Amino acid sequence: MTLGSIFGLRASLTALACAVGLAALSSQPALAQGAKGDPVTIGVSGPLTGQNAQYGAQWKKGFDLALDEINAKTGVQGRPLQYVFEDSQADPRQTVAIAQKFVSDPKIVVEVGDFSSTASMAASSIYQRAGLVQFGFTNSHPDFTKGGDFIWSNSVSQADEQPRLARYAADLGFKKVAVLYLNTDWGRTSQKLFTQAANSNGVDVVAAEGYQPDEKDFRSTLVRVRDAKPDAIVLISYYADGALITRQIREVGISTSIVASGSIYSPKFIELAGDAANGVFTESNFFPADTRPEVQAFVTKFKAKYNEEPDDFNAVAYDTIVLLAAVIDKYGPDRKAIRDGLAEIKDVPSVIYGKATFDPQTRRVAGARAVYLVIKDGAFALWDGKKPSAS
Repeated sequence: MTLGSIFGLRASLTALACAVGLAALSSQPALAQGAKGDPVTIGVSGPLTGQNAQYGAQWKKGFDLALDEINAKTGVQGRPLQYVFEDSQADPRQTVAIAQKFVSDPKIVVEVGDFSSTASMAASSIYQRAGLVQFGFTNSHPDFTKGGDFIWSNSVSQADEQPRLARYAADLGFKKVAVLYLNTDWGRTSQKLFTQAANSNGVDVVAAEGYQPDEKDFRSTLVRVRDAKPDAIVLISYYADGALITRQIREVGISTSIVASGSIYSPKFIELAGDAANGVFTESNFFPADTRPEVQAFVTKFKAKYNEEPDDFNAVAYDTIVLLAAVIDKYGPDRKAIRDGLAEIKDVPSVIYGKATFDPQTRRVAGARAVYLVIKDGAFALWDGKKPSAS
């Protein structure tokens, strides 16, 4: 090879490297044009594997959509916002270990998660002692935020949701219901709240049966439920166990109507329950067909990024990042400043709430909009107000 050929080859390689470099830059996320500097880091504890893994996947879609928007602008105080996600499988033993890891890492300025109230509350004392905000955005147990002044949530409390579900059962015309509930602290508390509210609405709970999170065969339980002769069966479940119970209700020949808590609201419930899902009544704080401008704007953005409709967990995950970004941007990426900022910040744009403001005493947001839903032809639909015919 001649000297000229060598120089020509080097020039070609240099040009190619530049072209590759430019291509790589053009494929970088929007934060390259907006936020710069050392990132501000949120620690996420939640399920990426195990029976609740789908929830973690739903969270990530909402998180990432919010981060795209935030970092394309100026991030938080000019710095990019990011998260690190530790897989807990929603197991209380693992949430404790993750909490110890997060509180000892000075880069983590706020923690988000875990999925279930039971898993989150197992670690609350660690976050409280360390002065790191634990933000349980799917933690609806009424006692969750009672763990201390560093424990916050924008989730609707079961103290609000279960009375709403009981009113729905009454509006549907049911007078006698049997309740199947997840036998965890969250499930037991929710069942008690539902029963109290049902009685106040003229609905009698004729049977209440708890089941374990890993239970798969509900047939013996369903025999007892059938013998109680309820007008409807109420499920206080997550989508996976709720779908399995729903299938088995129909497989054993029980045609009684089913009313389920909003925690089953996910396309995965319909996928897992199959045709048995049709006719199931539920409620939610979010529904893509809601005409509110904030809902439709979110749905449009979500569809553009993922080519699918969002659900409640996508929406609340998106809301959470937007909210925490607003707090960090205004009050700074300091653990105590974030705690104080949550009590002070007002009217943050929210898909679920319209505008989110915390009650500093309860450390929760109030004013979620609820919608009543029913599954028709394999899809969630707004309830039309018609009562189901007697089974």
